[in-house]
Amino acid sequence: MPQTANPYSLLAELTYRCPLQCPYCSNPLKLHEYSKELDIATWKRVLAEAADLGVVQVHFSGGEPLLRRDLIDVVREARHVDLYTHLSTSGIPSDDVKWQQLRDAGLDALQISLQDSCPESSDWLAGVPSFEKKLRVLKTVKRLRFPVTLNVVLHRHNLENIGDLIELARQLDVEKLELAHVQYKGWAFRNRAVLLPSHAQIEQAAETVAQARERLGDRPEIVHVLPDYFQQFPKACLNGWGRVFLTVAPDGAVLPCQTAREIPGLNFPNVQTASLEEIWFHDSVFQRFRGTGWMPEPCRSCDRREIDYGGCRCQAFLLTGDLAATDPVCHLSPDHHLIDAAVSDATRESVSLQYRMFTT
Repeated sequence: MPQTANPYSLLAELTYRCPLQCPYCSNPLKLHEYSKELDIATWKRVLAEAADLGVVQVHFSGGEPLLRRDLIDVVREARHVDLYTHLSTSGIPSDDVKWQQLRDAGLDALQISLQDSCPESSDWLAGVPSFEKKLRVLKTVKRLRFPVTLNVVLHRHNLENIGDLIELARQLDVEKLELAHVQYKGWAFRNRAVLLPSHAQIEQAAETVAQARERLGDRPEIVHVLPDYFQQFPKACLNGWGRVFLTVAPDGAVLPCQTAREIPGLNFPNVQTASLEEIWFHDSVFQRFRGTGWMPEPCRSCDRREIDYGGCRCQAFLLTGDLAATDPVCHLSPDHHLIDAAVSDATRESVSLQYRMFTT
């Protein structure tokens, strides 16, 4: 096996608690099983170990990381060990004082989520009234000169509003707009039939994005992440399982990606019993799908094997029941018919969404 490179980025999921109930949340379905959270002392040690291991940037996420009362101390410690700090948040709950404190603690940048371009739809998708609060937060953090990415998860119910979302991002003067289609794992997999868009919606959205880029240039920079289910080849799972990124979950479990708990039977290591260095280089979970040696055909002999690394392990398992299968998104996969069936079976009439729970 080739020598393992050091990780570049750490996703620090500080809590699974969240005031929103988004029906496409990537957090585990059995949220209450992971309600115990690492304390501040353990997080400080984890951040120091990450920096020593070669990690350059830390993304604080959740759930909603603002619900951690010690978030400012965590951010300050990350800056102390010279990590670039980035916060992914709904913006709720917060106030002007909290944002100034985070700025003073050394927070470098923000990603704030928005569900849609209008209050009614955005609040319906979030499960709670939140749209107006988010707009106020976005204006506050821009006044404090935070670099801001506005993140919108795309699906059938907001895809036709993509032009309005781009215009809203322009008005808010954010640096980047991330338009990322739903990844069908976690709660999104449960709601897949009512979230999958049509081919026509995707084609129109892509055309709208192309026109906006030509008209607006790079302000905001528009990142458009296309949906796996409508692509010829799968995306590499975070640049390959255990190659670049690692996640520390709220309870201390260390994961190759934040949705790896979708896969039963894997015994994930924990920072409470092992160091990040030991886990990254030696733990069997991280070794399991690292590189290309584990691959079945057609991946093993494919000239894309070091481009997409067999695709997403969670997606492969959810669709086939085999965690080592070729991602069915790939048109060469013997299971690709499962993708075609899912797209064909998507429910076009109005159907109730199953909302994410565990909000305290």
